[in-house]
Amino acid sequence: MQHSTTNEYLVISRGQWDATASAQDIQRAIDGFYEWLDQMIAQGKMRTGQRLARAGKVVSKQAIMDGPFSEGKEVIGGYWFIHADTLEQAAQLAARNPCLAYGLSYEIRPIESIRASAFNLTNETPPQS
Repeated sequence: MQHSTTNEYLVISRGQWDATASAQDIQRAIDGFYEWLDQMIAQGKMRTGQRLARAGKVVSKQAIMDGPFSEGKEVIGGYWFIHADTLEQAAQLAARNPCLAYGLSYEIRPIESIRASAFNLTNETPPQS
């Protein structure tokens, strides 16, 4: 089991709604999500996040471009936070999200409490040859 030093996990909502689902079914899932989120917040198991707007920019050392440019499965729609003892526990909690049934998926990541350093292995560290 992987432990977080802060016991807080970022949940990234990915993907797009199932094209075969009705708007009514999707709305029921969304309503169910907000009811579930409110219950989890009241229990101290989650912290709210935000929806992300469709517009955006991609900034790199080469340029600033209109974006984001992602395939449907990679689209990030929003985020929120889970408070749990372990990454596994956070994932099990996220697995109860009613929107999973209609095409969305969730990436759960421990939040690191330490500052970035070029001398530490991080997500941004290139693979070693």
